[in-house]
Amino acid sequence: MSYPVEELQRFGYQQELRRALRFRDLLAYGLIFMVPIAPMAIFGAVFSASGGMVVGAYAIGVVALVFTAFSYAQMVKAFPLSGSVYNYVGRGIGAPVGFVAGWAIMLDYILVPSLLYLVAAVAMNATVPSVPVWLWLIGFVAANTIVNSLGIRMTARFTWIMLIGELVVLFIFLGFGVWAILSGAGQWTWEPLYNPNTFGWALLLGATSVAVLSFLGFDGIAMLAEEAKGGSQAIGRAMAGALFVTGLLFIAQTWVAAILTPDPQALITNGDPAGTAFYTAAEVASGPWLATVCAVATAIAWGLPDSMVAQVAISRLLYAMARDKQLPAFLAKVSRKRNVPRNAILLVAAVSLVLGLYMNQRGDGIALLSSLINFGALTAFLLLHLSVIVYYVIRLRSRQLIAHLLMPLVGATILAFVVWNANVAAQHLGFVWIGLGVLVLIGLHLTGRRPQLSGFASVAHPAARARQEV
Repeated sequence: MSYPVEELQRFGYQQELRRALRFRDLLAYGLIFMVPIAPMAIFGAVFSASGGMVVGAYAIGVVALVFTAFSYAQMVKAFPLSGSVYNYVGRGIGAPVGFVAGWAIMLDYILVPSLLYLVAAVAMNATVPSVPVWLWLIGFVAANTIVNSLGIRMTARFTWIMLIGELVVLFIFLGFGVWAILSGAGQWTWEPLYNPNTFGWALLLGATSVAVLSFLGFDGIAMLAEEAKGGSQAIGRAMAGALFVTGLLFIAQTWVAAILTPDPQALITNGDPAGTAFYTAAEVASGPWLATVCAVATAIAWGLPDSMVAQVAISRLLYAMARDKQLPAFLAKVSRKRNVPRNAILLVAAVSLVLGLYMNQRGDGIALLSSLINFGALTAFLLLHLSVIVYYVIRLRSRQLIAHLLMPLVGATILAFVVWNANVAAQHLGFVWIGLGVLVLIGLHLTGRRPQLSGFASVAHPAARARQEV
């Protein structure tokens, strides 16, 4: 099924974006955004931060974000609009709070492409040293911008091709890795999940705040609510499916890699500054060729499909906020021929390129971007959970207390503990960003541009507006 034109008109909007995405396209989008082989790039950092319990960190991440995906599904049923948490929090609680949520998630989405491009460029430079990092960066940005400007159908086709390639590499690693373990290269152990000698909640939750980077992207599916043929139902199913599948894949590959890590204690003590711990495990599994395949696949995955869908997500957020006159109007312009917000796409490309080149000059650019991205996303997710409670329980007097009170409360509690145990520098810089957003919000009020959402009086989708019965 697809939502009729009237679905958007109830909120005061016209159908400008093309509804061309099926459930399988949404699922592929979410999977490629999260990158099925994402842990390969940050395996060493999570292993070190968790005291070797890398699987435990990813397992907690899955549990935490299952609750978040459920809250997303509840809000997208009520408000099937582009803009994700910006629209859900704004309409569920109030427009000013929605602006803060959009500002927080913007920290995630604006920085994600820069991080992905930089990680990929550095990795490719290590593989092909004759091509400098800055040239790889420019190439990745240019390629993605061209594909995204050609329309959402072109993006969907490209992501399917790249997703298949990533899964092939992953299953090659798992196959050779499991065979190596069975052949005596490693010994099966539960320690990657739970190690009584190093266990501590603060330690594990702190590592989870790093591991969460691998999961970011499932929420980007909600940005495509106005381009999905199946409407909110397809969005909710795709988010849950993408999170479940990648969760299993993340746990499987990190468990195998942890068992094959040649010197776990050294990795815990010294960390993984070169980012090669996973590739070392791959080399143990089947030799240098497998390490090279995993490294190149990771670089391509982060530099092309993952950063491509990240560009799609942030361009839709900018488009949604701009059409509500909370960002410059030129960002709300849609290409008549391709039905995509081309100005927003080009702006994201420019910011990603400049920021990526700048961060490349810093010694800690990748670490700094990673920590800031996680803080912005987790803060927005906390507000999302709150919006479910306020909208359904307080406004609609819902009697479905498990779905609309208990589930978001549990999800928010887990995320709050993760944020509390996150990197201190990330906390400080993240709060500075939120404070800057509050100042912008105050400026909008003072200049007579108080945040208002079109069609706000139409509070909900009919199915969500009905009083819920037990």
